[in-house]
Amino acid sequence: MREVEAVFREERGRLLAALVRRFGDLDLAEEVTSDAIEAALTHWPVEGVPPKPGAWLMTTARRKAVDRLRRDQAFAARLAILQVEAERAAHAPPADADGELPDERLQLFFTCAHPALPTEDRGALTLRCLAGLTTPEVARAFLVPVQTMAKRIVRAKKKIREARIPFRVPGADELPERLPGVLQVIYSIFTEGYAASSGPDLQRLDLAEEAIRLARILRRLLPSEREVAGLLALMLLVHARRDARTGPGGEPVLLDEQDRARWDRDLIEEGSALVVTALSGGPPGVYGVQAAIAALHDEAADLATTDWPQVVALYDVLLALDPSPVVALNRAAAVAMRDGPEAGLALLDELSGEPRLRDYHPYLVARADLLHRLGRLPEAAAAYRAALDTAGSEPERVHLRRRLATVEGS
Repeated sequence: MREVEAVFREERGRLLAALVRRFGDLDLAEEVTSDAIEAALTHWPVEGVPPKPGAWLMTTARRKAVDRLRRDQAFAARLAILQVEAERAAHAPPADADGELPDERLQLFFTCAHPALPTEDRGALTLRCLAGLTTPEVARAFLVPVQTMAKRIVRAKKKIREARIPFRVPGADELPERLPGVLQVIYSIFTEGYAASSGPDLQRLDLAEEAIRLARILRRLLPSEREVAGLLALMLLVHARRDARTGPGGEPVLLDEQDRARWDRDLIEEGSALVVTALSGGPPGVYGVQAAIAALHDEAADLATTDWPQVVALYDVLLALDPSPVVALNRAAAVAMRDGPEAGLALLDELSGEPRLRDYHPYLVARADLLHRLGRLPEAAAAYRAALDTAGSEPERVHLRRRLATVEGS
């Protein structure tokens, strides 16, 4: 059964993308994909997994699509289109060398992350269509009621249909403008997995790993895009620390207290190699630079021996590429490690007027920690209380309460 589930996981996205390409209807493609998988669940445990499971699923799904179109008079005209597509497919180049489906998921990536869709819909649709999560699973991922998520997904599909958003890969002239949107959707999924915005757990490893899986797919589909390599590298290097980031009770363990022997060296090695790819052959991108920073952290024996001058220098590059207050905040934290907490706090104070940082949890925590290190305890206590008001997950709140108690006890 595990073998069957693994096939479904790998083939579902490819099958759905190929069917969307063929029929131009996301709802129809989803329905017949589910029908084909249901049929496989009936036949494969008895007959065994076929040598070409993707081709089996595609043939079954295509037949079921034809049956649905024939039964539905409103779609009768689509049969003519189907016939044209069938004739075109007969003269198309052969499938991949392994005899499986042509991989058309790249078109689906760009459709799900199309700028015409609301930001919150893009991530939901990507998890639904490309990751293969059910609507209840996507709802849990975004911590919203199932009914709310169902409406959101229906709304996104309707927008695609009514706005005639094409199922295609952007041309070479459009790609630089469109690719960042796809990368941002994947990274948003990962960041929610890395640090849950609410709920009982600090990390949601299923989401983080799903984002990495999506990035691996995208990397295979766009092997020459260095920012795709950069994003995958960044996520691997950060995810490598997952086992050391929480204590026995699920509480956060800060970087300087983590047992680095528990870091995943295989992921670090893979991520570090991808950093070289991301930073070679042209100007650096934002994900490549962030991955380089993560690599410096992962390669250091401890916090004290981290190459902080190099980390700050990379943040300078990143700030030039992305002059945002969040990047400036991260740079200030690195400066505090290089030059001392007073230097870091001075930079944070310069950022205090930024509207985006006023209630931004990491900013409030960073400021509280630096005040604590400087011995300015009443100010630190007030800053920890402000950070508590913006904490998302319960483990983060527990951690901040302990910090506050330490400060008040001092």
